[in-house]
Amino acid sequence: MDFSKIIGQSHIKSHLTTTVEAGRIPHAQLFAGANGSGLLPMAMAYASQLLCLPYEKGSPEYLKCQDNVARLNHPDLHFVYPVNTTEEVKKDPVSDHYANNWREFVLNNPYGSLFEWLQSLGIEKKQGNISVREADNIAKKLALKSYEGGYKVMIIWMAENMNIECSNRILKLIEEPSERTVILLLAEREEQLLTTILSRCQKLVFPKLSETEIADALVANNGLTATQAVQISRRAQGDYNKALQLISEYNEDDIFEAWFISWVRTAFQARGNKQAIHGLLDWSDELAKHGRETQKKFLTFCIEVFRQAFLKNYQADELIFFQAQDKSFSLEKFAPFIHQNNIFDIYAALEEATYHVERNANPKVLFTDLSIKLTRYIHKKQ
Repeated sequence: MDFSKIIGQSHIKSHLTTTVEAGRIPHAQLFAGANGSGLLPMAMAYASQLLCLPYEKGSPEYLKCQDNVARLNHPDLHFVYPVNTTEEVKKDPVSDHYANNWREFVLNNPYGSLFEWLQSLGIEKKQGNISVREADNIAKKLALKSYEGGYKVMIIWMAENMNIECSNRILKLIEEPSERTVILLLAEREEQLLTTILSRCQKLVFPKLSETEIADALVANNGLTATQAVQISRRAQGDYNKALQLISEYNEDDIFEAWFISWVRTAFQARGNKQAIHGLLDWSDELAKHGRETQKKFLTFCIEVFRQAFLKNYQADELIFFQAQDKSFSLEKFAPFIHQNNIFDIYAALEEATYHVERNANPKVLFTDLSIKLTRYIHKKQ
């Protein structure tokens, strides 16, 4: 992994490169921002620069060092990440128990989320944490001499998941660093870290990626057309990992669109029309047949289409990207019905439905209730 392979964040790349070249390398640093903005890839690229310093650039030793870092096999590169018990590890889990799983996960997608990591271990219903046992392991590893005679780098991914005992041990390591050691804390929610840790780390804030940066990466790395990439990048909201998830859902959009159009049309007809109520019940029955993940994705799709209609109603055309495949549906004609007097109610209803889907609510009852609410909200006057 090197800086050239990281999407955007040019100012952070420049800053980190400068610190290495000038020899002004803080021993404790915090990378703060969304995983999808590139925290872990940047940490790995930075680690590659630090660990390969003993060798001349371009030399066989330098290239071998870079390759070892890229494959997560460098002996002076260490990782800590949230874990929990599994069928294989039933007691006192630590990161080292899952080193092979971690390597596979990161090499597949270094922009991945905590949920995806836990999902890869089959423990997505559990909470990942970093315990005091991890801090003991970190202390032992950092106390050893560097294997290759240069820096040692410890990357703590999702550091906000350290419990209080672990945090206090890490604080001591930061306050009394061993020679030529760099600790990189990566956090999405920095406010959950101890203030004493925050005050002792040099912080770099990672902004969201631009739509152009994400679109260019999707075209280059995933073989999308420019039009597809632009549509997905706008929905990704600055998060490259979310964009990757949207690619896998791209083919589902056609069926989601058909469900959405059928739903809103029937909701329009249902007011004062008892026969149309049966249509909403049939629609709810259809949605109830599908799995929770499909239902959640559909609700997310609905939120985005309602948002697009709202923006269209208020002439924010530069933010519009939704294009219906069904030519009988016009966002322009639909938009006047989505306004300031109902958009917040619609959003709240969809978010509440998502919440209950995640908690195994009866889907038929849930979607019937949601449909009745939509019938009421969509007829509100602007």
